[in-house]
Amino acid sequence: MYWNNSLTDWPRVVVVMLALILPAPLPAQGPTENSSDSRSNPGAAPATVTQAASDLGISFVEGSNSQVLIQRDGRQYIVDVANHTIREAETPKPAVSGALFESKTSSGEAGWSSSAETATSGQTGVANRGQSSDPPTTAEKRKGPGVYDPDDDLIFSVPTGRRLDRHGFYINFTHRFSYEASFKGTGRGDTLLGLDDFSISSFGVRYGVTSKLSVMAYRSPSIIGRPIELMAAYNFLDERDKMPFNAAVRLSVDGQNNFATNFTENIELTVSRSIGHRAQLYADPTFSIRNRPVMQNQGALLQDPMPVQHCNLARAVGIDPSLNVHPCANTFSLGVAAAVDVRPTVAIVAEAIPTLANATDLGIHRSPFSFGVKKKIWRHAFTLGFTNSPGTLVSNRAGTNATFLQKASADRPSQMFIGFDLTRQVY
Repeated sequence: MYWNNSLTDWPRVVVVMLALILPAPLPAQGPTENSSDSRSNPGAAPATVTQAASDLGISFVEGSNSQVLIQRDGRQYIVDVANHTIREAETPKPAVSGALFESKTSSGEAGWSSSAETATSGQTGVANRGQSSDPPTTAEKRKGPGVYDPDDDLIFSVPTGRRLDRHGFYINFTHRFSYEASFKGTGRGDTLLGLDDFSISSFGVRYGVTSKLSVMAYRSPSIIGRPIELMAAYNFLDERDKMPFNAAVRLSVDGQNNFATNFTENIELTVSRSIGHRAQLYADPTFSIRNRPVMQNQGALLQDPMPVQHCNLARAVGIDPSLNVHPCANTFSLGVAAAVDVRPTVAIVAEAIPTLANATDLGIHRSPFSFGVKKKIWRHAFTLGFTNSPGTLVSNRAGTNATFLQKASADRPSQMFIGFDLTRQVY
């Protein structure tokens, strides 16, 4: 081991350590000329020792009469004068009250503070300098410079495709009050824009198997066919990894009557791009095989099963034939959306989901569209908005109220209804 790239500092170190540790010898006789000078200028000798300590970064080791702690070039060393040993300090050592600690401010200027002040204020000193800081939290990792954090699994119905935490567990809860328009009709205030009416309430859970692979199970109620959706998603691009955009592929299967009939298979690519750290754009091309029309349960009771929609039938079962809706069709839709933070925890969101292939086969004549406001709190996100689409599963989010209520004009902007999403990260 060497000190400051040279052995010439050792005599100076030993002399200073002895001056600090060993008491000054008492004079054998009365005061001498030198001692008289010291009394006349009492600060001379202490100033020399203090200056040496300042230059060398020396402090005492608590409980020891032969060891001192020296800092040099950002490292700490324990010097044992009695045993003639030197070793690098592995853990922070407490200092005797009154010992000097060197600390640096954010501007890099050095300063001195007592051990008591350091312990009280938590400033970095000799005893803890050089130690690494705590690892960043999950939220800090997400919020990289120039990267937007959506804080939710959905814009409103379009997925954000966000990457989940490894072993993270998430809950999604959605409501769509599709039976009453919010902007047209009488008594809108009396019914709270439709919030007093019946709701389509869906519930789902997601789990991060790894930081890139996640799985999901999701269910909508009996009034819309009690479908269950099972999904696996893989995030293969992420802006936090210095990629130009985010991308995830999602594979899912939807089955009505509690995953018993009317199955639809979905393949989607969710892509997003941040505009600074306050906005993000989304695109979600989705191909659905044997997609079904969005319709409500026409049975006398909610527990009655949805009719089986065989694809070889000419018309969908349970829907007015005049609407000319087929029982199934292979569809291709493109969800587009945007989220813009107007406050650090408040965002304005908007989306549209046009069906580009075979839309009329499923009675889709106007694209679903939505807008709303999102409030983001730690591990929570709440979105309140308006839409013309009652479905939130992959297969039925591109459908509208026109087939659900069997009313051709129910998907117009004036017939938009209120809804909300709630996301919670449990751990």
